[in-house]
Amino acid sequence: MTRRKLQVYGAQAAVFVVVFGGWQLLTSLKIVDPFFFGQPSGVVRTLVDWVRHGTSFGSIWLQISVTMEEAVFGFLIGTAAGVLVGVLLGQVRFLATVLSPYIKAVNALPRIVLGELFIIVLGLGIGSKVVLAGFLVFFVVFFNAFQGVREVDGNLVNNARVLGASRLQVVRSVVIPSAMTWIIASLHVAFGFAVIGAIVGEILGAQHGLGVVITNSGNNFDTNGVFAGMIIIGAIALVAEWLISLLERRLLAWRPQTVAEAAAA
Repeated sequence: MTRRKLQVYGAQAAVFVVVFGGWQLLTSLKIVDPFFFGQPSGVVRTLVDWVRHGTSFGSIWLQISVTMEEAVFGFLIGTAAGVLVGVLLGQVRFLATVLSPYIKAVNALPRIVLGELFIIVLGLGIGSKVVLAGFLVFFVVFFNAFQGVREVDGNLVNNARVLGASRLQVVRSVVIPSAMTWIIASLHVAFGFAVIGAIVGEILGAQHGLGVVITNSGNNFDTNGVFAGMIIIGAIALVAEWLISLLERRLLAWRPQTVAEAAAA
């Protein structure tokens, strides 16, 4: 392990101690009201209780699995649609110009209103949450894929066409690989939006999921329960970020290492 990594881990541990230690100290001394702000010790007790005895809606693992299922399906569907539409509109400028105002108008719609609409149409089951999660992911990936395609070096495209490559071959062998950096970058943000979509959908109406558990805790003025749910969501996001980073290194192994990446290694 390099010295820089040790410094980073040490700084991260220090931040953790200062934030959570300070939180525990302030609430223990009643400087900050623990009823409204909770306590780290209370959050830990809540998490342990959920693991041992479950929640009011069943096992905590059931709630996590339901939310993860919704988020993962939404992430995959939204990513596939975003890449497909982004590459298509990036290649066909006339179509991009025609659809541009509609895409911008739909993207501006409040997500919570769309969530209500999806629940009315699709019901309280997993479908409405997957669609909402996929909707949020779509626009994040779409705009990056679209811009990535527009940034492709025209000389590479022209050289491929001179060599006899068809339009489909140019897209597959030149455009998509060149835009992959943009697309992968969007995935780091997109999974977080997938989880947000799933949670918001569950808060609006569901029988299981972390959103239901958090809403129930809030309704019962259980601040520790709300923070416990948030910590679980944060842990899920960190694991997803690690997996996406592994995918990025695998798909972009051909890319020369940047100065910043070399310094961080």
